[in-house]
Amino acid sequence: MKHFARLAASAVAVGLAFAPAAASAQQFINVLTGGTSGVYYPLGVALSKVYGDNIEGVKTQVQSTKASVENIKLVSQGRGEIGFALGDSVKAAAEGNEEAGFAQPVENLRAIAAIYPNYVQIVASEESGITDLEGLKGKGLSVGAPASGTELNARAIFEAAGMSYDDLGKTEYLPFAESVELIKNRQLDATLQSAGLGVASIRDLASSISINMVAVPAEIAETLGAPFQAAEIPAGTYEGQDEAVPTLAITNILVTSSEVDEELAYQMTKQLFENLDQLVAAHNAAKSIDPETAAKNLPVPLHPGAERYYKEAGLL
Repeated sequence: MKHFARLAASAVAVGLAFAPAAASAQQFINVLTGGTSGVYYPLGVALSKVYGDNIEGVKTQVQSTKASVENIKLVSQGRGEIGFALGDSVKAAAEGNEEAGFAQPVENLRAIAAIYPNYVQIVASEESGITDLEGLKGKGLSVGAPASGTELNARAIFEAAGMSYDDLGKTEYLPFAESVELIKNRQLDATLQSAGLGVASIRDLASSISINMVAVPAEIAETLGAPFQAAEIPAGTYEGQDEAVPTLAITNILVTSSEVDEELAYQMTKQLFENLDQLVAAHNAAKSIDPETAAKNLPVPLHPGAERYYKEAGLL
């Protein structure tokens, strides 16, 4: 009996010895995305599944947010392990651009990868008659959630075009899906959305009413400079859009914090590229994610874990 008691006691001691190790091995990845009708959200859901399936001892969660600026702040505060953000918002955070919502430089911000480009997509109801930036004067436009990456893009474009929100008849600060509902109900003329091509909100609008895609000329990109570049929305991207439309593109970046464990950052980078097909299945925008360019032209340093992956893969 004493022998059994000793065995039981040792079993409990062994169990206790192993318990803390098992608990500390459990890691959490909160994936910060955007509104559910944008591109960040479906890609974030796919990324969360990839991480949950392929990184041992990891529990994942997807959080819908106001996107770029909020994601950067949450990551820097340790309230998310990885987040989607627009390149100009990342640059503004690194520099401490107060107008963009960053009173001081966000010094612990690190990059995992440059991913696909966002396209500035300004879409108006056909009956509004709007086809160019000048045509927006006196009309109602939604510029995205306040201080979101989209709204920062809107401000930059207006300034480069010698315009401001004061030129509009009405300015709304709404997420993509709500902006589209107002246009459908004839309470708004247009919406500016910075997103991957084929974004669900604009597809929904184009299938409900006749639309005009509003041209943003190449000289706006030249005025603004990096990270903006001239691009076009190919013909047929949306129903009833028969011609290619000039606009601006800007790279999206997956960001993290310098406080995130190096091995975890390494795995988040590695699994992203080894399971790209799952992201492409979630949204076509992921077809533009290219490991060859993912570590280049970033406004913040790479996380050391991400850097290790690129070096191992011969990409740095």
